[in-house]
Amino acid sequence: MALLLPLLTVLVMCICGPVGSLGCDLPENHGLLRGKTLGVLKQMRISTSLCLEDRNDFRFPREMVNGSQLQKAQAVSVLHEMLQQIFNLFHTEHSSAAWNPSLLVRLRTGLHKQLEHLETCLKQVTAEEDSDSVMENSTLALWRYFWRIHLYLEEKNYSDCAWEIVRVEVMNSFSSSANLQEKLRSKDGDLGSS
Repeated sequence: MALLLPLLTVLVMCICGPVGSLGCDLPENHGLLRGKTLGVLKQMRISTSLCLEDRNDFRFPREMVNGSQLQKAQAVSVLHEMLQQIFNLFHTEHSSAAWNPSLLVRLRTGLHKQLEHLETCLKQVTAEEDSDSVMENSTLALWRYFWRIHLYLEEKNYSDCAWEIVRVEVMNSFSSSANLQEKLRSKDGDLGSS
């Protein structure tokens, strides 16, 4: 947990910076919304001291956020898929039983607003790049990652420890997505050249 605070600090700094250069018109408060969402995730901590045995490697697809040759439409699609899957994860009956209801509502609201921003952005950049089939391949790895998380929660009977492990995992994936957003700020369409 001691390593988590520096990661959160870097993440908030990265995601609260300007995001208007994605090649689309995201509202100025989009980065602020992401920062607030991360803050809610941080507050949602479940007091469990013996969760170390429940840790799991969900095999986050780092290649999706660390580069390769993603075009901007693909990168926006990956970010959208990540937010959609996190929203779905915390919008279940099981999550409602595990978390403080007011924090859960704030998390869902923040994620929903960010998704709306990215959907608008995605429509703009896909009209420019016409890369639907490549975007589907890009998000398939993310879908599989979140499917492993769902299976893990089911296997652990949605225990408090399992939810805490998943909460930390989600925060780490947010941290990785900050790297992708930084690459999106580049002026050219090829994210692999930065």
